[in-house]
Amino acid sequence: MSSHARTRAEFVAAWYSFVRRRTAVFFTFFFPVILIVIFGALVTTDPTGGGLFTEPPEYYLPGYLAVVVLFTPLSRVGSTVARHREGNRFEKLATTPLSRTEWLLAHTLVNAILVGIASAILIGVLWLLTDATFSLSPLLVPFIGVGTAVFCGIGAILGRVADSQDGVIAAANTIALPMLFLAETFVPPTLLPGWMGPVIDLLPLTYFSRGVREATVSGGPWLADLAVLAGLALVFFVAGAYALPRTD
Repeated sequence: MSSHARTRAEFVAAWYSFVRRRTAVFFTFFFPVILIVIFGALVTTDPTGGGLFTEPPEYYLPGYLAVVVLFTPLSRVGSTVARHREGNRFEKLATTPLSRTEWLLAHTLVNAILVGIASAILIGVLWLLTDATFSLSPLLVPFIGVGTAVFCGIGAILGRVADSQDGVIAAANTIALPMLFLAETFVPPTLLPGWMGPVIDLLPLTYFSRGVREATVSGGPWLADLAVLAGLALVFFVAGAYALPRTD
């Protein structure tokens, strides 16, 4: 089998493994919708008030998209790696021609499609339930795809480091929850202390949220953010593939 055929076979197996888990399907596609219903339609925004959600509703589009770009690959890939380790699956895969890079690439492609579908649903619900005004830029495709690759790589590292699936979920939440609110998503930088600026710039999700906001809302320069995000995706993908065990 060629590398393409091996990657395709693993992709198909990973896809059917996901769709057979109905609970995973439900929360992957509908958890972000619940967030929009609560914060976008029920709580709404108040541009003249104080505290959180004081920006126009379209400001929070990158935050809603960040939920699926961050949590879906981080938890799914991490849990898959941990589950494979517990079932000695990597030991069996080591007897096949499938490389660790091909394995991670197949799972990254699956997650990119899942995140893309979830993002499309999310954008549709946001458009229907709020008065947000934003542009459906084609740049959303590379931002979502590259952002997903970043967190698939990090998820693979977590799956190797954590000692169980429960450990992966705990580690993923510990990393993802602070990042979700600090990476210029739901909390504007002006509401944070000045010393948080360098910390925000170190978060991979920051470049996703900035780039998406520039491409869909503000119309600002987005190329630098996409370039940084692509560089991070390459680094974390290589690190994640290297972290995958040959045997366990």
